Amino acid sequence: MSFARLGGGLAACLFAVVSFAAEPLSPAALAEARALRERALVDDTAYELVRSLTTEVGPRLAGSPGDARAVAWAVQKLQALGFTNVRTEPVSVQRWIRGEARAEIVAPWPQALVVAALGGSVATTAEGIEAEVVPVASLEDLKAQPPGRIAGRIVFFSKRMERSRDGSGYGKTVPPRGSGAAEAARLGAVAMVMRSAGTSVSRTPHTGAQRFADGIPSIPAFALSNPDADLLEQQLASGQPVRLRVTSTSRWDGEAQSANVIGEIAGRGDRKDEVIVLGAHLDSWDLGTGAHDDATGIGIIAAAAKLAGEARPRPARTIRVVFFANEEFGLTGAKAYAANHAGAMDKHVLGLESDLGGFRPFGLLARVPPDKLPLVRTIHSVLEPLGVAWLGTEASGGADVGQLRALGVPVMDLATDAEPYFDLHHTANDTFDKVDPELVRRNVAAYAVIAYLAAEAEGGFGRLPVASKTAP
Repeated sequence: MSFARLGGGLAACLFAVVSFAAEPLSPAALAEARALRERALVDDTAYELVRSLTTEVGPRLAGSPGDARAVAWAVQKLQALGFTNVRTEPVSVQRWIRGEARAEIVAPWPQALVVAALGGSVATTAEGIEAEVVPVASLEDLKAQPPGRIAGRIVFFSKRMERSRDGSGYGKTVPPRGSGAAEAARLGAVAMVMRSAGTSVSRTPHTGAQRFADGIPSIPAFALSNPDADLLEQQLASGQPVRLRVTSTSRWDGEAQSANVIGEIAGRGDRKDEVIVLGAHLDSWDLGTGAHDDATGIGIIAAAAKLAGEARPRPARTIRVVFFANEEFGLTGAKAYAANHAGAMDKHVLGLESDLGGFRPFGLLARVPPDKLPLVRTIHSVLEPLGVAWLGTEASGGADVGQLRALGVPVMDLATDAEPYFDLHHTANDTFDKVDPELVRRNVAAYAVIAYLAAEAEGGFGRLPVASKTAP
């Protein structure tokens, strides 16, 4: 019988019943998510985890004693919080020793500069390296220089990072940090210095990892604080040759064992073998205590999963937290997790990552099949009271969980205010006193809501196309 032959009221009633049956989230689940959001806004579990990690463990550079202490800390904390199936999955990492770094302008007007060695930098001789400085704005600018201009000199990458809420200035500034030393060495440079890929206005350089090229000799590489990069530019603007002396005792020191640390909030019923992944990275740089990068992420996802697990009914799918090893030096932990769990990737329903500090959340992005967007928008409706806007479908999954997206796992990103984050990122100032408990609670509320509703949603989020293995 067609709707046309029914009375209008009865037809509307039947349409409502059909529509309700098609909804992947029940009114009860949405009501529980809203209550969960409010409970998270008065819960300081995450804040206390950040305090504990930064105070009791401190810096956690991959392969260092602090890294090993962090793994033991994570296992103990997850067990104490009531997670089940708490375990470690071993990961081999390369150990790098920072040592000491110094730089000074020798001519035309001698002055000491504040620098930090970039991760993976090699040492100079004890006497250091002294050479004339060649300024370039970018990798493209460097590659346009004739070899005779670069050989025997120190390359200075001068581009300044722009402040932005979405952090887009970082992607425009960071490429020389990754491959600038290798490209400069290819042209015969003896060292590389760069304006920090960060926005701090204090004399605190932003460190970070670099990559080397096969067959090209490694050269020492340094980040200058922004005020010291300004000083170097002012001397270069004089038109006189500027000479630098740089010294470093950085070195590689073989391999070490680290681990991904995993804990679960077990699901219920016939969907308990399906997994929602909440990720953050356990390692940090060694200049500060890694408070926002990424102790806040560790605290946020652990607290969010714990709170979601306390909802009633308990989540249908398993919520798995993964504290990834060695994000900073090449995503070793994320790549190992993807390889170890490749056979069960079809059971990974959704991935989220917290790795942009504990700052104000302002937007949600998702990368899911188009037919699952209505489900995402329903989840988003519960986040709107937190000031979280819908930002579209260009979610990346983040550095670590993005490895799962490449294998077909749908992902969501919670966008947070990156302006204050990049004042602290990879610096000695990334310490616990910069963490705001109210903003941490807001992040926990958002992740808890997403995790709970993702665990409850009928039908899940589908699958994404698997990235080509030949893709760059």
